[in-house]
Amino acid sequence: MLVYSAGLRVGGVVRLKPEDIDGKRMLIHIKGSKGRKDRHTILSEKALQILRQYWKKYRPEK
Repeated sequence: MLVYSAGLRVGGVVRLKPEDIDGKRMLIHIKGSKGRKDRHTILSEKALQILRQYWKKYRPEK
């Protein structure tokens, strides 16, 4: 879902950490993107809801 809705690459999604998600500003911080540059992209309300559900269910350690 994040690949499509936020324009991310698979590698960027795999490297995401909870601290990279800014739910207040509705942004995702992508570290080491293409060209090894950091960037921000938008986070849709639906994607944020899905991420919160995932977090509640699985509580990833990393």
